[in-house]
Amino acid sequence: MIPLIDFWNAHPWARLGATIVVALLLGALLHRLVYLVLRRLTRGREVATDMLHRASAPMGWLVPLITLTVALRMSPMVPGLIQHVLLAALIGTATWLGVSCIGALESWMVREYPLNTADNLRARRVQTQARVLGRAGDVILVLIGAALILMTIPGVRQIGTSLLASAGVAGLALGFAAKPVLGNLIAGLQIALAQPIRLDDVVIIEGEWGRIEEITGTYVVVSIWDERRLVVPLNYFIENPFQNWTRTTSQLIGSVFLWLDYRMPLEPLRAELQRLCKQAPQWDGRVCVLQVTDANEQAMQLRVLVSTVDSGTGWDLRCFVREGLIAFVQANYPQHLPLRRTEFHQAESAASPPDRSRPLLAQPADGPSPGSP
Repeated sequence: MIPLIDFWNAHPWARLGATIVVALLLGALLHRLVYLVLRRLTRGREVATDMLHRASAPMGWLVPLITLTVALRMSPMVPGLIQHVLLAALIGTATWLGVSCIGALESWMVREYPLNTADNLRARRVQTQARVLGRAGDVILVLIGAALILMTIPGVRQIGTSLLASAGVAGLALGFAAKPVLGNLIAGLQIALAQPIRLDDVVIIEGEWGRIEEITGTYVVVSIWDERRLVVPLNYFIENPFQNWTRTTSQLIGSVFLWLDYRMPLEPLRAELQRLCKQAPQWDGRVCVLQVTDANEQAMQLRVLVSTVDSGTGWDLRCFVREGLIAFVQANYPQHLPLRRTEFHQAESAASPPDRSRPLLAQPADGPSPGSP
């Protein structure tokens, strides 16, 4: 026992190594104990179980780092650089844990409010808030963690002061550098709270029809009807006008325009329109109207209004009604399709014949005379 004590007193690095090993073993044991207790407490709670599952990896690093940092703080042999590295690692792991918890909450909200339902307005609202606020929370946590890590490094403030001559230049440079990040962060918060757009919303943007497919912390992905993807910055939806066809409801009224001759009777067309709407499964039974909305010197314009539950079925119903009405006119009233009328009037008096009694004057030839060179 005495030689062991003498060795312990004579070799400080051995004491340091033993302290590190004991601290890591204690941290691993403490992590296992905390994990078992939390798993028992969260049993039967879906969101807490998912959060614990996602947090198991960062907690596996966080608890040993805490015990190791506390143990090395008590040892005078540990250099300050190692202590700063451990503290930075501790802050980074805590940031990782916070981001994992936010991701667990976001995933739970997405599962709790699925979009594959008939009336998914509430689900789209909740998912949009969860995704946008989750991204904003991740950005805020990362920024706070990075700021705390930088605050642990001595001399950073002095280096920054030496690089930038004055506080005004530093503030100006920081403002220009952080403008895109802060602008998108503020726009994301505005979208999450005011919700001008939500996930799965149907929008018309830059002349394109599409659905909001993804909302990130910096941009929005719009799925165009022909399977293209339009990537739009978050600021666009705050600073520019756009059409949102599902802002309060997905129900829409679609229009179909036809040009027919003035002699076309309207009542048979209205009866045929009613028959087509009742036959179509896309019609929701609200609106089915045919009206004359314009007229010119050649034909009259007919506008048909039909209603559907959403824009996708509205497009199909409009095409079905347009084709059905054209086929009806072709089969029953082909003479009333648009015609171009032209009238010819005979002149009141024919042109007088030329007077042959008067001599004709000679006309100069186009080319040179035969005697010219």
